[in-house]
Amino acid sequence: MSESRLGTTMFNKVGGQAVIEGVMMRAPGGIATAVRRPDGSISIRKRVFRSLGERFAIFRLPVFRGAVALIETMAIGMGSLMWSAEESEGKESGEEDRISLSLILTVAVSLTVGIAFFFYLPLVLTDLTGVKDGVLYNLIDGAIRLAFLFLYIWGISLWGEMQRVLAYHGAEHKSIYNLESGKPLSVENARGFSRLHPRCGTSFLLIVMIVSVLVFLMLDRPDTFGAKMTRLAFLPLVGGLAYEFLKFSASFADSIWMKPLIAPGLFLQTMTTREPDDSQIEVALEALRAAIGDEAARPEELLSDVG
Repeated sequence: MSESRLGTTMFNKVGGQAVIEGVMMRAPGGIATAVRRPDGSISIRKRVFRSLGERFAIFRLPVFRGAVALIETMAIGMGSLMWSAEESEGKESGEEDRISLSLILTVAVSLTVGIAFFFYLPLVLTDLTGVKDGVLYNLIDGAIRLAFLFLYIWGISLWGEMQRVLAYHGAEHKSIYNLESGKPLSVENARGFSRLHPRCGTSFLLIVMIVSVLVFLMLDRPDTFGAKMTRLAFLPLVGGLAYEFLKFSASFADSIWMKPLIAPGLFLQTMTTREPDDSQIEVALEALRAAIGDEAARPEELLSDVG
């Protein structure tokens, strides 16, 4: 398979996330986070991790796997962010129990705020329009939710303190492209790849919002607080369906008919990524090497379809 097709027709089992002054990479069996410390050295933390999908067959089924991946990714990402914050300041990592408790609280608060802002508030604002028709109500609700997402991403892109994180996000994408190309992992090779990737979490968020509109169109107008809260029960379904579309679209990203569908997600990535410098790409590659470990000698297994 040619180099230009490899990364877009295979759904990689390796993914990552930008953290503070570093990158977290996840591969089958392990998670690695690399962070640039104040003295210029790179601190790496690697942990063994087996997802629910690896342990239980039911969580490898379509839709189920997406719902599980969404929850696992949030928990892993929060933990990596907290560790990177300490390492980037040159501090010693805190007690494991303290970090675990903080992680639980952070995930709980983040979920609550995210649900309130992106799902409940749009319903409240839609109520103010006085629309009674269920279909029109849900379309307005979806439009407000999408507007909130665009404003949120736009705001992050303008936040000065986030610019280095956005650059590490670009470094993460370049490093994964480097792996998918089959070329040796190096700063020189990774530098030439795009900072926009069709499997990015930014694209996933957009797909989640669009899928939620389609799913909620099947529901009536929620007239009570309880009716609004019942929509939360559909979020795992929304996340699962969005994951399947992301997986499908990444497999056919080079197809002419797919390009218009993934273009909005790639456009949003122009706001959530920045061109990294070589030192940032180096950190991303160190995280990637640590995550894939011995699998580096068997790239075809990492690039196989997760299905």
